[in-house]
Amino acid sequence: MSESNADTLAHFPTHATDILRYGDTDRQGHVNNAVYATFFETGRVALLADALGPGDAWPGEFVLAQITIEYLREVHWPGTVTIGSRVQRLGTTSLTVDQELASGGEVCARARSVMVQIDAHTRRPLPLDEGARGAFARFTAAGE
Repeated sequence: MSESNADTLAHFPTHATDILRYGDTDRQGHVNNAVYATFFETGRVALLADALGPGDAWPGEFVLAQITIEYLREVHWPGTVTIGSRVQRLGTTSLTVDQELASGGEVCARARSVMVQIDAHTRRPLPLDEGARGAFARFTAAGE
């Protein structure tokens, strides 16, 4: 018996939803693997906004330095996906984010991303201040 998306993603403190578009599909009839990166981006941006507020309130900008995606099952149009996100690790200038993507009550993919905060003008890494560190700490795995 399949779990609901809420149960499947219960260990993630923040969730985002994205809609599947017909144009996301490929010749095999499933959502193309490249689109998963966009879904995970939706989740990361929601995590940043939940932690720090709107983008113009952020102390710096966040850039994606690395992403690894594990594909577990196909996703088919039409429908929606739910993306669960949590902070796995806080570094000096970066955060590592773990994510799961669920559709129809099934986990379809997992990702781990590293985002680096940079200064908008110099484009150099910018240390996370204590306010940001505290805000991100609220989004670690439930129960950890």
